[in-house]
Amino acid sequence: MTAIPQSHSPAGLEFGPRRKSFEIEAALATDWHGGSAFRTAWFNGMSMLFPLGEKFFIDSVRHFADDIEDPRLLEEISAFQAQEATHRRQHQRYNEILCELRGYDLDRIERNERERIDWAYRELSARRRLAGTTASEHLTAILADEMLTRKTPMAGADPTIASLWLWHGIEETEHKAVAFDVHVAVGGTVRERRHALILNTFFFLKDTMRNLCIMLQKDGKLWSLREWASGFKYLFIKPGILRRVFIPWLRFFRKDFHPWQHDNRYLVDAWEQQQAASDAPATDHG
Repeated sequence: MTAIPQSHSPAGLEFGPRRKSFEIEAALATDWHGGSAFRTAWFNGMSMLFPLGEKFFIDSVRHFADDIEDPRLLEEISAFQAQEATHRRQHQRYNEILCELRGYDLDRIERNERERIDWAYRELSARRRLAGTTASEHLTAILADEMLTRKTPMAGADPTIASLWLWHGIEETEHKAVAFDVHVAVGGTVRERRHALILNTFFFLKDTMRNLCIMLQKDGKLWSLREWASGFKYLFIKPGILRRVFIPWLRFFRKDFHPWQHDNRYLVDAWEQQQAASDAPATDHG
């Protein structure tokens, strides 16, 4: 008897970690996003969340691997873990270099997230922790889709750091349904996922803004009305990245929602073609 498929990713989707290296040291010492202290701190503040968060995501999904019978979903779990482990290493390096260069206190920045994750391990069931991972994966997937589709969120950014964020976004796109499919397969409910998205969105925005404020304060720009005005414009007006992801965020609350209802594999194909073109040796037509 054939087992019921537990993976609901598109046919033909295969993914795994890409071993990339990024020379980011020189740029991290600067306001690398177009000279904007706010935009730079927004992305740097997000990066601070990833090493601890991605370990939590890996643990949450790995906990249920023995309950999965679908060979395809088991392969996707393995690929998910490998991609997230690579992201964790890259962003740990990013964060440590950034804090060393700019004098930020990494322990202080990570403290709130570390305490909340410790609380989750003590107080929440494994399935509720997995629901939190599905919610966080939705947040990263819709932000990645906006960044990859529109290009404007990274307009003016240092090319090397932008390439790191785009690579991360591509891999978040590829594995965006893994935690979701595992949660469904082990009996997770729509209500659990909805509740988790509300909470995780609050803490994602709160922690990112907290990190941003710590950085701006250290840089002497916390009370700059110009920076805050430009930041508000960036987030809510033009390009308005938070405004633009609101409708995709809401779709998570549909009873029949699945991450691959929005099939954006073309973004992965386009990125890979661009990478192949940039890696190709130049031809001398002289």
